[in-house]
Amino acid sequence: MKAASLFRAALLVSAVALLPATTAGLAAVEGRSNAQFNRLFTVYQIVKAQYVEQIDDTKLINGAIQGMLASLDPHSSYVEGASLQRLNNMIDGNYSGLGLSVGMDDGAVRVIAPMKGSPADKAGVKAGDYITHLDGKLIYGVEIDEAVAQMRGEAGTSIRLTLFREGREEPFDVTVTRGVIELEPVTWSLEKDIGIISVNEFSRDVGVDVGAAITDLRKQAGGKLAGLVLDLRQNPGGSLDEAVALSDLFLTKGDIVSQRGRNARDNEFYRAEEMIPGDAAKGLPLIVLIDAGSASASEIVAGALQDQRRALIMGERSFGKGSVQSLFELDRTHAIKLTTARYYTPAGKSVQEGGIDPDIRVPQLSDPDARRRAEFTMRESDLRRHLVNEIGIEDNKLEADRIDDPRFKISAEELKAKGIKDFQLHYAMETLRRTGKATLAVRGK
Repeated sequence: MKAASLFRAALLVSAVALLPATTAGLAAVEGRSNAQFNRLFTVYQIVKAQYVEQIDDTKLINGAIQGMLASLDPHSSYVEGASLQRLNNMIDGNYSGLGLSVGMDDGAVRVIAPMKGSPADKAGVKAGDYITHLDGKLIYGVEIDEAVAQMRGEAGTSIRLTLFREGREEPFDVTVTRGVIELEPVTWSLEKDIGIISVNEFSRDVGVDVGAAITDLRKQAGGKLAGLVLDLRQNPGGSLDEAVALSDLFLTKGDIVSQRGRNARDNEFYRAEEMIPGDAAKGLPLIVLIDAGSASASEIVAGALQDQRRALIMGERSFGKGSVQSLFELDRTHAIKLTTARYYTPAGKSVQEGGIDPDIRVPQLSDPDARRRAEFTMRESDLRRHLVNEIGIEDNKLEADRIDDPRFKISAEELKAKGIKDFQLHYAMETLRRTGKATLAVRGK
């Protein structure tokens, strides 16, 4: 994973930004909080004096900090020791493991998305799967960091995951061999007259790589490229800089995204033409594919191209993570990861909770479990203590993308017989071929 530039000035969306912990903000604690601190100290004294066993001070203080941050939202946490080292290794792109993005769902570990091409993806782990056991050991109720630590390990070693998947009556086991997680951020191919560009993560030089992909695809097509499919499915996010750069490739004016925090001085607005001049695709019809595993930086790109009416968004509603986390180092071995801002699309919409709604909802019919699993796929709005969408989207609108569309009745078996392995991608390419430049005017918003 080429992610060394993820630490740029608090511009990380799915990962974190490194910021020093200063005393300026701490000094602003209001005087009326003293009574609350006194109550906390009283509880500490009672536990120290009365608990059935002698307790180490470090355990009590760490527990208090962890509880404080865990009460805020699913993405704020206390990071220390080995957990901090794992986080730094992950951001440096220097770790071995399964290649899974996971979250907690009422004490259970649930898969947000397997990284495309990762060991977990190749083994058949799907977004929405519950991981109930690791090597036969129940992990229900463990801290997410502990579960992740157990899944990490040396490349070449194997681990047995017991999965529960909606749509199947019984849990089943999958053995995954750990590997070094070095995914290619951008891959591309030409399918007759349609260029397909897959962005698997938002790490260093993604914008440059996609620009190079467009140039190469035009060359391969001999100047007869009919359109582009930008595939952001199963992409959990990454650098905001690269999300802006990728959006700017296709936009010539207007806003891309805004980042707004509690303090107005921290607000940032990112606009087209600031990083890359012109439209690198020169007006080619563009379809962006998203699904429930598309989060953060992926949603920034989809939201910008949708609001600016530059692309048709197709697939399933995205994950809905519209917040930015910053990493405040307390010392060399302790830090806190804290949610510090929300981001908004050019039209002023927050994707927090609601995600990005596709212009055309296309289920992944080539996956025999997809229809049933989609009803239970975990998104940001399913996480306990998630930040609410300030606009106040109604639940029925959030769930509207789960209503079956009568146009999509073909079975996975029928698609397999026709040689169609990826129905969403197939549908996107056929749409481009049928409509050509009219695709950009088919927007249903």
